[in-house]
Amino acid sequence: MSDPAAPSEGDSAVPGTLRLTAGITWRLLIVLAGVAVAGYLLNIIFPVVFALFFALLMTAWTQPLMNVFHRVLPKVVSMILALLVIGAAVVVIVGSVVRSSVAEGPKLVTAVEGGITQIEDWLKTGPLQLTDANINALLSQVQDWVKTIASGLLGDAFGALGSIGTLVIAASVFFYGVVFFLLTPNSIWSWIVGWMPGRLQTPVDVSGRMAWDAIAGYTRGIVVVAFADAVLVFIGLTLLQVPLAPALAALVFLGAFIPVIGAPIATFFAAIVALAERGPIIALLVVALTVVVGSFDGDVLQPLVMGKAVSLHPLAIVFAIAAGGIAMGIVGALIAVPIAGAVYKVAKYLTGRDPDHPFPPPAPPPAEAAVTA
Repeated sequence: MSDPAAPSEGDSAVPGTLRLTAGITWRLLIVLAGVAVAGYLLNIIFPVVFALFFALLMTAWTQPLMNVFHRVLPKVVSMILALLVIGAAVVVIVGSVVRSSVAEGPKLVTAVEGGITQIEDWLKTGPLQLTDANINALLSQVQDWVKTIASGLLGDAFGALGSIGTLVIAASVFFYGVVFFLLTPNSIWSWIVGWMPGRLQTPVDVSGRMAWDAIAGYTRGIVVVAFADAVLVFIGLTLLQVPLAPALAALVFLGAFIPVIGAPIATFFAAIVALAERGPIIALLVVALTVVVGSFDGDVLQPLVMGKAVSLHPLAIVFAIAAGGIAMGIVGALIAVPIAGAVYKVAKYLTGRDPDHPFPPPAPPPAEAAVTA
């Protein structure tokens, strides 16, 4: 009998490289079609998915503190205390940022406008020698670009959460998700894995735990990194005697939640303020401060704080942020990196490239034969 896996007579005329490429291509097309269908279905229930994902993020923040309390207190009491502490910390941080922004917001806007005016004067009198018409056209294009991006980000992020009923449903899912993720995480995950075929249970279990480690590690680490970036920028601006240092540091703290590009973009406003209030030399020093803080962030803070949670190349991070922003707006830009890190870790495991987690998993040792009398 002929081997059905062997190439047919017609296939033998096709080069092997082309057959291999075609095989990979149609398999990729099937995978992409499956991802597209899954994305379409998830988009239908986007508010629920949105709420569950942020429940996971809240769980990642709360779980370590809850485990500390659980050493001396019952589990439910530990959960309540941990949620109160995390909630209070969020309120304090957000309140400080908002208070600083409200108190110094008008001054910040005036300083930024002054810096932009100086840049316009340099464009006119400097080597570029631009006319008022050129500058107005350039500003008009920038304004249209910013408005388009802002409307797209905000519209895409909150369009699916527009109605009061949807907000109530999403909030309920978020609340119950946090409670049950904290109280019964293992039973929930075991139930999900139990629905998988027997031969897939171990890979699914390991993949899920690796994805959770990546998302949880990133979620906890990014807060530390953002706070450290804001403190370093605040110290640098204070030493350079740049006004409005608290408000500018608050902008950096918020921007740092979008890795690689967020903090530098926020620090750009500090450079404009420095240009308006302290002159071009101090503005250049602020730009240098941005480079130093960015290098310290990427080379020291993130590897030290996050470890192997998100081991992505900076270019891959920028690509993930851009893709997430285009697909889901500002929310997509915020969650793109942890999701990309989780996908990368799972892909390494499933393709046998993770030395710590071999795939396929080793077979269990054979049971010893029963000794008969």
